[in-house]
Amino acid sequence: MFQDISIEELAEQRGKGLVLIDVRSPSEYAESTIPGSLNIPFFDDQERAEIGTLYKQVSVDAAQERGLEIISAKLPGFIKQFAAVPGKKAVFCWRGGMRSRTTATLLSLMNIHSYRLTGGYRAYRQWVVAMLESMSYEPPAYVIHGHTGNGKTALLRLLKERGYPVIDLERLAGHRGSVFGDIGLRAHNQKTFDALLLDELIETANAPYVLMEAESKRIGKVVIPELVMAKKEQGTHIRIELPIEARVQNILKDYEPWKHPESCLKAFDKIASRIHRPVAVEIDECLKNGGYDRAVELLLLYYYDPRYAYTEEQYEGAEFITVQAQSVDEAAAAVERLLQQRGNR
Repeated sequence: MFQDISIEELAEQRGKGLVLIDVRSPSEYAESTIPGSLNIPFFDDQERAEIGTLYKQVSVDAAQERGLEIISAKLPGFIKQFAAVPGKKAVFCWRGGMRSRTTATLLSLMNIHSYRLTGGYRAYRQWVVAMLESMSYEPPAYVIHGHTGNGKTALLRLLKERGYPVIDLERLAGHRGSVFGDIGLRAHNQKTFDALLLDELIETANAPYVLMEAESKRIGKVVIPELVMAKKEQGTHIRIELPIEARVQNILKDYEPWKHPESCLKAFDKIASRIHRPVAVEIDECLKNGGYDRAVELLLLYYYDPRYAYTEEQYEGAEFITVQAQSVDEAAAAVERLLQQRGNR
């Protein structure tokens, strides 16, 4: 028979070859799951809806009978998918109920050993929330500041590639943190963001320090937990300054607005009224005619830079280390030297 595994045991096993398999429907999996999980659905979305309707409108027995008919018809292919997954396996559904229990039982009958996560995804989500509220996180933070376009996110990703401990909040959110922030990206919901963030916090818990960007409390639709906000406010603040020309090119490279012209116009409509009208009209014309470099320059000068100046006032009294550079690569090298001077690398 299969074995039950608790959330705490699962946390210890992750990263040690245990493969997590989410047997919920594709839409449930897409909405939120345990990071790194595979999806082998017990029911597809249509089947799940049908079973749910029978459960609510007819009876539990009718729902169970129909569920048995559905899974029996596709059982060989269902088992074959699990057999193709190498290594130790742990299955879970929403509450650790019928779908994961039946799956684990069927696998055991076919001599495929698996664990079943006690409490399912719901228990995992509760654990994530509790951890973010109660865990201690010791590494001091180096917080990267800078006007929009200064390449803060690119700098952090470059440093992470070089082995530095980084928490990339924008990557975890699937959003760049501005009104244009989700263009070309798939923004994450709070459940997914929290799960990914907790993994990063656990991974870097023993690091001598951590690098992160000076994000606001909200990135897109997600809210940064107080644990991280407090760490950011107490950190060492590094301000990156690049020339306006480099900032424009960084934004064009990151957003590729020519691939998303309608999304850019839609996003600009949300802020156009906050910009002096003659400038707003020129930006609108540039976006419609493909003059993206000029549109970006005007947005920086007349919208983002004034807003950033106001944001930095919230750090009144904090000491800033300013790094002036011509490019993201040059800025990253300067930050590396700073860390080395402070004995952190």
